[in-house]
Amino acid sequence: MRYQIQTRKEQEFIDISHKVREAVNKSGVRDGIVVVFVPHTTAGVTINENADRDVVMDIITSLNKRFPVEGDYLHFEGNSHAHIKASLMGSSCTVIIKDGRLMLGTWQGIYFCEFDGPRSREFYIRVMEG
Repeated sequence: MRYQIQTRKEQEFIDISHKVREAVNKSGVRDGIVVVFVPHTTAGVTINENADRDVVMDIITSLNKRFPVEGDYLHFEGNSHAHIKASLMGSSCTVIIKDGRLMLGTWQGIYFCEFDGPRSREFYIRVMEG
């Protein structure tokens, strides 16, 4: 399933856990896996804490310290920092489904990670029985 998402900031994490749960519920799969895939080179996906928004801000701040927006990058578009951050986050994540529920930890959420926004983006969710 293809989903559209509109990012609002240059860099932000958007919790998409509810969309993944919705896709699992609609699929009817009770036991299997779900894969979330982001087809962009300057955005990614990750699983991390969703109870305290400061964690997300700390991740972005730390990434910016190591890979600042302005740097001596060679890429002509000026968004090399976003490519690096997206590569570190990764373009996909997989979560186990058991008894129709995502096997995420108590404090975990699934985040779409924008590093070159704001933009209209997309991501895919694939639910597989098994």
